[in-house]
Amino acid sequence: MKALGWWLMMVGALRLASVWFGFFDIWALRMAVFSQTQMTDVHGRTFGIWTLLTCTLCFLCAFNLENRGLYAATFLSFIYAFGHFLTEYLIYHTMVASNLTTVGIFAGTSIVWMLLQWNAHQPQSASKQE
Repeated sequence: MKALGWWLMMVGALRLASVWFGFFDIWALRMAVFSQTQMTDVHGRTFGIWTLLTCTLCFLCAFNLENRGLYAATFLSFIYAFGHFLTEYLIYHTMVASNLTTVGIFAGTSIVWMLLQWNAHQPQSASKQE
């Protein structure tokens, strides 16, 4: 497996831990992510499902880096997630800078790395191999 695949597996595993908080430990999720809002159980479960979907994309993409559609969907999931959290911080003020920084490290690294590797995992065509 390529280095980007290992990175996506690690990010997916970390996201999987967040799924647990969304479903079973809403208080921890509220404190760790959305520290300035009243988060209900419904919000927690919605966060959990959304995070499970992005986790699944990470795992699938890690094993299928050559699949352009899956790669693009995974890449966009990082853009959307970071955009969402950036909006929560800048506009709604429901996050603190330290929580946004943590999200930014993982999402930002993934966005930059996937952008740099955009065409690196494509299979070579028959004409280029000859």
